[in-house]
Amino acid sequence: MLKKIVNNKINVIVILLCVFVFALIRTHQLELFYDPFLLYFKYDYQNSRFPDFNNVKLATSLFLRFAANTIVSLIILYCLFKDIKLIKFASILFTFFFIGLILAFLFIVNSLDNSYNFILFYIRRFLIQPLLLLIFIPAFLFQKQQKLQ
Repeated sequence: MLKKIVNNKINVIVILLCVFVFALIRTHQLELFYDPFLLYFKYDYQNSRFPDFNNVKLATSLFLRFAANTIVSLIILYCLFKDIKLIKFASILFTFFFIGLILAFLFIVNSLDNSYNFILFYIRRFLIQPLLLLIFIPAFLFQKQQKLQ
């Protein structure tokens, strides 16, 4: 019983530390990552042209930010579910989502005009924020409950 309580306390502490890491990534995003779209979407972007940017630098930066968020998300998922198979599956899902989202993002910014900036805004959100974690947690909980029945 004591071991279970200590284990849960450790999991809670690790999850809280992960949330703190998410906050650090967010608060230091300007220093850590190249993203000219941060300021673009901060102001009136509806009538503005896309900012000038370096494709390789932007894609690399988006990858690094997505990777950082993914690693922290996988740690949280492990603390919640203690299932390596689930973590491997989540890793594959994160990879597929990244590939699809980055291709869509780069296609829009390089091939389309700013009338698609609303779509671009949300694609970019999924790339730079840990939103997939918020989708995966209830989905995996539901899956776990279905297995128990």
